[in-house]
Amino acid sequence: MSFGFRWGLLSSVAALAVATIMAPVRADTLEGALILAYQNNPSLNSQRAAVRATDEGVSQALAGYRPRITANGSIGELSQDSTTKLTTPGLANPYVNLNGTITPITYGITATQMLFDGFQTANKTRQAESNVYAAREVLRSTEQATLLNAATAYMNMLRDTAILDLQKRNVEVLQEQLRQTRDRFNVGEVTRTDVAQSESALAAGRSSVLTAESNYKTSAAIYRQVIGKDPSKLQPATPVDRFSPQTEAASVTLGTSRHPNVVSAQYNVDAALNAVKVAEGALYPNVSLQGSVQKSLMSSITQIQTLNSEVLGVVSMPIYQGGAEYSAIRQAKETLGQRRIDLDTARDQVRQTVVQSWGQLEAAKANIEATQAQVQSSEIALNGVREEARVGQRTTLDVLNAQQTLVNARVSLVSAQRDRVVASYTLLSAVGRLTPAVLGLHVPTYDPQVHYHQVRDAWIGVRTPDGR
Repeated sequence: MSFGFRWGLLSSVAALAVATIMAPVRADTLEGALILAYQNNPSLNSQRAAVRATDEGVSQALAGYRPRITANGSIGELSQDSTTKLTTPGLANPYVNLNGTITPITYGITATQMLFDGFQTANKTRQAESNVYAAREVLRSTEQATLLNAATAYMNMLRDTAILDLQKRNVEVLQEQLRQTRDRFNVGEVTRTDVAQSESALAAGRSSVLTAESNYKTSAAIYRQVIGKDPSKLQPATPVDRFSPQTEAASVTLGTSRHPNVVSAQYNVDAALNAVKVAEGALYPNVSLQGSVQKSLMSSITQIQTLNSEVLGVVSMPIYQGGAEYSAIRQAKETLGQRRIDLDTARDQVRQTVVQSWGQLEAAKANIEATQAQVQSSEIALNGVREEARVGQRTTLDVLNAQQTLVNARVSLVSAQRDRVVASYTLLSAVGRLTPAVLGLHVPTYDPQVHYHQVRDAWIGVRTPDGR
C-alpha cells in the first residue's frame, strides 16, 4: 500500500469517526436514555419516596382537628380482712368480720375533641403543606439533575467512542508508517533516526489508545449508573437551545424566578413563618370537650355494678412552663431569618449558574467553528507535508507531526461537539426548564399530587397507596 494512500485513509477514517457524533445510525437515542433515567434512576426514585413521606406530614397535622378516642380496662384481685361494728340495738355480737377476695373489674371509653388550641393545628397544617410544596420543588430539581447527568453521560459515551476509534485508526497508520520507514531505511533512503522517530510516534499512539480505552470504560460505567443499562451504539444528539430564552438577561430573569431551588427556598420561608406561629400558639389557652363512659364491677359475696358517664368542657391556660415556650418562639424566629437568607443565596447561586452556563454555551458554539477550521487547515497542511516528503523537502518527523496535529484537531472537534450539546442542556437546567414536558419525552410523568390526595384525608389505615 502506498504512503499517500495510507495518509488519505487516515483522513477519511478520522472524518468517519467524527461523523459518529453527527450522522444517524441504528442505535440508542438520547431521548431513550433520558426516558430510562427518568424512570429508573435510583436517586430520582429515592427523592420521589421522600416526597411521599413528606405528604404524610399534612395528614398528621390535620389529626389535630379530629377526635381522640381511647379505651381502658382493668382487672385485679383484692384481699379483704376487716371488722365492722353494727349499730343495730339489741345484737349480742355487734361485730361482723368481712373476710375474702374481691375481684374489681373496670372498663370504659373516653373521647376528647379539641375545640381551640391556639391555632396550632391550622398553622401546623399550613406548615406541612409548605413542606410538601418545597419537597416537590426539590424533586423537580432532582429530576433536572438526573436528566442533565443522563445527557452528559450519553454525550461522554459518544465522544469517548469517537476518540477511541480515532486513536485506534491512528495507530494503524503509524504502524504502516513505521513499516514503510524501515523499508526505506533498508534501501538507504532514510537514517536510523527516522526509524526511531516512527517507533516513538507509534509508542505514543498506543499510549493514547490505552488512555482512550480507560476514558471509554469510565464513561460506560457512569452511563450504566445514571441510565440503568449498558451502552450500545448511540445515535447522534442535537442541542436544545430552542427551549431556552434567547438572551442572557431573559435567562437570568427566568432562572431567578422559576428555578426549583428558588421556589423551594420560598416555600421553606413560608414553612418557617408558620413554625413561628405554631410556637406562639403554646402561649394561648386550650379548650377541649371530653366525654367518657366507665363501668365498674365488684364481685365478692355480693356483686356491685357501677356505670358512670360524663361530658366535660376543659379549659387550660398556660401561665409559666419554665420558659421553654419562649425559647422555642425565639428559635423559630431565628430559623425564619435563616430561611430568608437561604432564599437570597439560592437566587444568587441560580444567577451565577445561568451566567456561567450561557458563557459556556457561547464558547462551545465558537469552539466548534474554530476546531472545524483547525481540522480543515490540518488536512491541508498534512497533504502538503506529505507531498513535500515525497520529493525530499520534508522529513519523517515533519510528516509525523502533521499527522498528530490532524488527529489532535479531530479529537478537539469531537470534544467541542460534545460540549455544544451538553452546554445547551446545562443552560436549560439552569433556567429550570429541563423537564420531560419541555423536552417532549414520550414517558408518563410522575405526578406527586396523586399520592398527596390519596393520603391527605386518610383517617385510618397502615398500608401505603401502593399496597405496602
